[in-house]
Amino acid sequence: MSSRSLFGTDGVRGQANSYPMTAEMALKLGAAVGRYFRHGGDSREHRAVIGKDTRLSGYMLETALTAGLTSTGMNVLLLGPVPTPAVGLLTRSMRADLGIMISASHNQSSDNGIKFFGPDGFKLSDQAEAEIEASLAGEIRLAQPQNIGRAKRIDDGRGRYVEYVKTTIPKGVRLEGLKVVIDCAHGAAYKAAPEALWELGAEVIPVGVAPNGHNINAGVGSTKPETAAAAVLEHGADVGICLDGDADRVILIDESGQVADGDQLMALLAGRWGADGRLRDGTLVATVMSNLGLERYLQGQGLRLERTLVGDRYVVEAMRRGGWNLGGEQSGHIIMSDYATTGDGLIAALQFLTEMVRTRRKASELVQVFERCPQLLKNVRYGAGSDPLSAPQVQAAIADAEARLQDCGRLLIRKSGTEPLIRVMAECEDEALLSELVDGVAAEVEAAS
Repeated sequence: MSSRSLFGTDGVRGQANSYPMTAEMALKLGAAVGRYFRHGGDSREHRAVIGKDTRLSGYMLETALTAGLTSTGMNVLLLGPVPTPAVGLLTRSMRADLGIMISASHNQSSDNGIKFFGPDGFKLSDQAEAEIEASLAGEIRLAQPQNIGRAKRIDDGRGRYVEYVKTTIPKGVRLEGLKVVIDCAHGAAYKAAPEALWELGAEVIPVGVAPNGHNINAGVGSTKPETAAAAVLEHGADVGICLDGDADRVILIDESGQVADGDQLMALLAGRWGADGRLRDGTLVATVMSNLGLERYLQGQGLRLERTLVGDRYVVEAMRRGGWNLGGEQSGHIIMSDYATTGDGLIAALQFLTEMVRTRRKASELVQVFERCPQLLKNVRYGAGSDPLSAPQVQAAIADAEARLQDCGRLLIRKSGTEPLIRVMAECEDEALLSELVDGVAAEVEAAS
């Protein structure tokens, strides 16, 4: 298998106007992926759909990708700002050969990224990304002048997505009587999410719906739920919904302003689907980051947890291999393959609102499904070219922490796939020991960075 260095756990990502997020690289990537999906250059029409979030650099990357794609004979359909899951949906429904989302998800506005979807609406495999990356080193065959592709704007992409999202809740379920804060992080769902909720009957209090190219995720969204929590309390809302910049993840807030992560939502859905016989093989798929309390809760329900590497793409791949239909991440990616090919924050939120309507229970009664095992995570930034995890003192600290935890908890050390960070995470019922071990390992990592 070819190696991947350009692609991370969620496409290509970096600071805008710095390698690899330059117009030049986007142009090359567009040409490379266009040629990859031309299937030998047959004469039928080939098309790509491109969506983006609200970052200023999206204009630059969209234009460069379009140039690269059309140079190989691809026609390009430009969706404008839409959530990442909308790109997966529209790639399939518009019979496109590939879909592209320009977004750096929850990252700051100075970053951006490019994610690719195959014709089935799923993100590309590691193998496909490696082959595309390898092709960048050679000369990419371009189309003859008469076969250069065209590009056009698609005005109804967001509307198509909103209409589909509304079909994912049971027929007859309405949200009348629910006051909902929706925080769109000044991102890709700033129009779609409030529209869908209002059309389903909710009283909508929008937050983070005034993008200016620079304010995406700035003090709002799933990584900063405090803003939405304050709005819930101020307006006496029944629930708060926090999306990230590309709306593929969700964090919930109950009526008292308490925040619930993806693990609690997965527990709620798995328990409900399991009771209804909808959870295939009684299995929920989640990553190694999900709380030990989630695993214990599922066991108590006669269900099981299948763990994967961190990254929603790995959750999806495991779900497809096992034939399972529910998975996600603690960070709020919730994948329901009955409805979507990738994480969809809005659809997941609607599943939660459906439970509120069905049970007539408050959000606070639904978001605390299991008791969390104490978990501590520290992120340590490292410099370019350094490899702190290979340092002997770091390896010794990790070995010592693992030995001290033994059977009372677990330790997870990993590199972020999207930022130059080492993530040091541990779980243990003894919170003093937990803090001591995480702080100790993090200190050694920092010293070696």
